[in-house]
Amino acid sequence: MSLADLTGIRAFFAPRAAGWEQYTAMDAAQIARAVQDSRLQPGMTVLELGCGTAPATPYLRAAVGAGGRVVALDCTPEMIEAARVLGRADVAQLMLADVHSLPIAAGSVDALHAGGIVPHLADPERALREWARVARPHAQLAIFHAIGRVALAAIHRRTPSDDDVIAPGRLRVLLERAGWRLVSIDDATERYLALARRAD
Repeated sequence: MSLADLTGIRAFFAPRAAGWEQYTAMDAAQIARAVQDSRLQPGMTVLELGCGTAPATPYLRAAVGAGGRVVALDCTPEMIEAARVLGRADVAQLMLADVHSLPIAAGSVDALHAGGIVPHLADPERALREWARVARPHAQLAIFHAIGRVALAAIHRRTPSDDDVIAPGRLRVLLERAGWRLVSIDDATERYLALARRAD
């Protein structure tokens, strides 16, 4: 991601940080369901990518238990600070970081949760390669939205297209190029959840 891209993202999200939790609170049930469907195990290390105010961290913590590790990353300082104010640092390590270039050791992560971020990535393939770098063999990636692809497109005043980054065909190709294997996609009205596995 270029400095200009990063600056633009921060400029968009910084003024929204204080009220972001109210925006995501309506998604709590779908976030909990997505984490449950990810079938995380106690003791795992899991990343919440582009976390915003880190709404998934309580559910991720419950899934991996006290012996697990949860790291929530976002590139906007105001979002990380809002997450801290909400007490998310009590259940996860909060980290200011660009998801295209993670300050995480290679092969050290068991699972990654990417809620609402993939369509906003400046360079999706680069990001997916970076996520594969930090993932252990067979690690799981969950790409999640609290609404389906049709509803998501409507919010942005578009119609769904095969060119959308989360369209099944395009996502499968991007994942394979980046070292992942698409396992399943649930693209219902009320949510979108794609699960992938890190290749050997």
